[in-house]
Parts: sequence; structure tokens; C-alpha cells
Amino acid sequence: MVLFLTPQSARDPRRALALQVLSAALDAADPAQAIRRLIFRSDDTLWVDGTAYDLAHCRRVIVIGGGKAGASMASAMEDLLEDRITAGWVNVKYGYTEPTDLITIHQAGHPVPDAQAVSGTQSMISLLRDITADDLVICLISGGGSALMSLPVPGISLEELQTLTDLLLRSGAPIEAINAVRKHLSRISGGQLARLAYPARVITLILSDVVGSPLDVIASGPTVPDPTTYAHALAVIERYGLGEQVPGAIRQHLRRGVSGSVDETPKLGDPEFANVHNLIIADNARAAQAAVMQAESLGFHTLLLSTYIEGEAREVAKVLAALSKEIATVGRPVARPACLILGGETTVTVRGSGRGGRNQELALAAALAIEGQESVMIASLATDGTDGPTDAAGGLVDGTTITRGRELGLSARAALDNNDAYPYLAAAGDLLMTGPTNTNVNDLMAVFVFDDVALA
Repeated sequence: MVLFLTPQSARDPRRALALQVLSAALDAADPAQAIRRLIFRSDDTLWVDGTAYDLAHCRRVIVIGGGKAGASMASAMEDLLEDRITAGWVNVKYGYTEPTDLITIHQAGHPVPDAQAVSGTQSMISLLRDITADDLVICLISGGGSALMSLPVPGISLEELQTLTDLLLRSGAPIEAINAVRKHLSRISGGQLARLAYPARVITLILSDVVGSPLDVIASGPTVPDPTTYAHALAVIERYGLGEQVPGAIRQHLRRGVSGSVDETPKLGDPEFANVHNLIIADNARAAQAAVMQAESLGFHTLLLSTYIEGEAREVAKVLAALSKEIATVGRPVARPACLILGGETTVTVRGSGRGGRNQELALAAALAIEGQESVMIASLATDGTDGPTDAAGGLVDGTTITRGRELGLSARAALDNNDAYPYLAAAGDLLMTGPTNTNVNDLMAVFVFDDVALA
């Protein structure tokens, strides 16, 4: 995966080392490679992580799904199954495509769903009509699937769902809370795709983009029992002060669910899940470990600190800056030249009107905290290649970022106050860019502390 800064700059060769470390993580998160590692075919037997499926006795093999990694996953399944695929439909984010012959790759909106997401989801589930126990459904799920596989319940319009999604994304709520609401406004999320596919056998291959990889949260768990309820969903709206901002039809639907007037999402023990095999094929930890190995090969003393990082982006940035100071001052938790790798997903409570994303906000906040420390670099990267509603993947900052911005007449603190990290980092040449990566395993953060020792 090619990863570069804007504009590409040769002012510090140490940046090339940092990019090598991050690029190795992206390569390790390739979903096609993950599928080939865990799944293979021997004649008419498909082996999925040690479980055998007899293709010769399948009436139909249907491939469906959604997410930013969907096209790459679909292409890998075509290579494996070839002529055995009867039909297929996978929704992906605009631009996240790869050539396929048997599976339709349908582009749609993310993170806010659009009409293409709804029409694509309708086409997807139309493949499940007349489903029988002799059919095999292969479901390809990755981050972004909640928006890309959107089909609102009766009485809720797309526009109302879009308004709610935007409110939730700006609220600072964690993804678990956001998806608890989404599940109860959808005809496909929260285990309901498994219900539509019943009684067929279902293999769900999952690329995790959620901290800890809880199956019910990734893409809102379309083939997983849902532990949340309408009461949970309504509590999220109240907890984050959304109240009257949420469209009335949505509030009414959730209240009807709480009263029992609307059926709950399927739960653990329901028969819809008897024939479902859910399998995580790759996650943040795998990408983080690849970054560690690459950093070590370049001569860094390296430590994978955590893959469970959460919290407000600018607060996490202060922690990363503190770690860099600890290394620079006393050589803990590793000696210089040092590289700390962290993974997870931060949040941003949006109060301004600027452009950016959680990784860009973290990077800019970190730049303020390490100003003047010439030996330190801090990176924050969205592995899907798009951080928030921008074309950047994140940022790579150092002790000169704030000085360089000041020389351009920019104020980093004003940019943060307006959630406007993108233009600041773009002007400083500190944006990380990848283009669509066709994968999504959460965010990666790296702290680099250099010294005068030559690196490989």
C-alpha cells in the first residue's frame, strides 16, 4: 500500500521510516490475503477455518454483504468459488471497487447512508427470496456496513435516517452506542439478515473495525444475535442530549419498540442463528503487530502498547505526547530510537464547522503537545484511507508542525476549536494520504522518538 504525505516532502528522511511502518500495517490488513489464509477449496469442499462445506450438495451459492473492504473480499471469494457462485451483491463505499465477474459491486454513501445504499440493500436481499436449507449464503462484512447496508424500517424515511446518523456521528457517542440505535431502525442489522437468510447455511466473514471485535457491533451485526434493545437505543438518544433534534418518527418508533408494539431484533438462542458461522478474518491487532515487526526491522526499539485505545481524540493525543516525553527523557517504556504502536478508535465531539476526522484531530492536538521536540513524530491513521468526511487517512506530525503552521499564518488552537484540522495539516504538508485501501481495521497510532543512532 502506497502511503504518502501532502505535499510529498524530503525535508526529513525520518518520515520515510514512519511511512514504512504504517504501510506494513495496511498490507497486513489486506482482506483478500486474510481470506486466502483461512479459507480454501478442495474439489467440491470449501474449508472455512477447519469447517467443511459440501458445495456439491448446494442448490445455490449466494454471496452478499457490505463494507469498505467488500470489493476485495468479493474478488477473493470469486477466485475460490469460481463457477459455484450463483449470484452475488456487495455494497461498498464510492471509489472502493475492484473488478469482479460474478458478484455485483454496488457503490453507495458512507458514513451517512444515501439512496444508493438503500436500493443496493434491496437488491441484495432480493437474492434471498425462496431461500431453502439447501442453499449456502456467504456474507462479507466489514467496517462501514452499517451505513452501506441501510434499509429503514417502515415509517422511517431515508432523510430521517440521514438526520439521525449525522447527529449520532457528531455527538461523540462510541460506535457501540451508535449501532444500538441503528439496529432498531433497520430491516437488516442486528441479526435480521440471518433471519432473512434462514433456513440456509450462512458463512459470515468479518473484517473487524471495532475495538475488541464484538461481533454484534461490527457493521451492526447483521448475522449476529443482538444483545441491545429498544430501551438501549432510546437511552442513547437521551444520554447524548439529542432529544428533540431526532426526527419525531424515529422517537415514536423506538418508544413503540419499548412498549412491545414492535418486534425486537433476534436474540441469542433464536433459531435463525442455528446455521450461521461467524468468523473474524482480520483485525486491528494483526495490523498493529505487522507495524511492530516492520519498525523492529528498521532498528527501532518497539512496543505494541494497546489495541484498545478509545476516548476523545485530543485527550488521547496528550497521552501519546506524554509517552514520547517519557521515552525522550528517561528511556521508558523503551529506549531510543523508539516506536510505540497503538490501535483502537477515538471519537470527536464536533462543536465547530471545520473539516477533519478523528485521526487528523488527534494528530493536530499531538502537534501542539510536542511543539519544539525535534526528535518526536506522532502519527494517527485510519486504515480505511478516509478519516471522517475527507480524502485524508490521518496525519503525521512532529515538533516543527506548529512552527511551520505559524509561519503560514495559521493557528493550531483555533483550528482545533473549529474541528478544522484538515486545512491546517494540508498546509503544513502533514496529511497522510492513501486513497481507498479496500480494508478497514480501525485506527493505528504510532509514536516515534529518534536519536542520532543510524537506522536501517
